[in-house]
Amino acid sequence: MAEHKIYSFAFGDIYDAYVAKAERKERTESEVRELIQWMTGYDDDGLDEVRADGTTMREFFEKAPALNPARELVTGSICGVKIQELENPLMKLIRQLDKVIDELAKGKAMEKIKRSNA
Repeated sequence: MAEHKIYSFAFGDIYDAYVAKAERKERTESEVRELIQWMTGYDDDGLDEVRADGTTMREFFEKAPALNPARELVTGSICGVKIQELENPLMKLIRQLDKVIDELAKGKAMEKIKRSNA
C-alpha cells in the first residue's frame, strides 16, 4: 500500500497553514509555536530549523526531541477520523497536532488544549 502523501509534505508548509488558521480566528503564531513545542519538545531554534530546511512531516516527528506523553490525552475526531482509533503511529501524531491547532482556532483555553488538568 502506498504511503500517505502527508508524510512527505514539508513541515514548514503545514506550519504556515496552522498559523494562518489560528490567525483567522484571532489567535497568534506564538500560541501555535507553544502547542507544537509542548507536543514535540522542539525549542525555538529547532523549530525554526525544521521549518526552513524542508524537513518532511515524517522527519519532523522522527526528530522530535521529546514527544509529550500528555499528547495521548488528545482524542476526538479530526476530519471525520477518530484519533484514538488510528493504528499508524505517525498518522496519529499528525492528527493529534491537527486537533490541538483546531482547538486553538476554536478558542479553547491553552491549559485545556494541553490537557493540564487531566
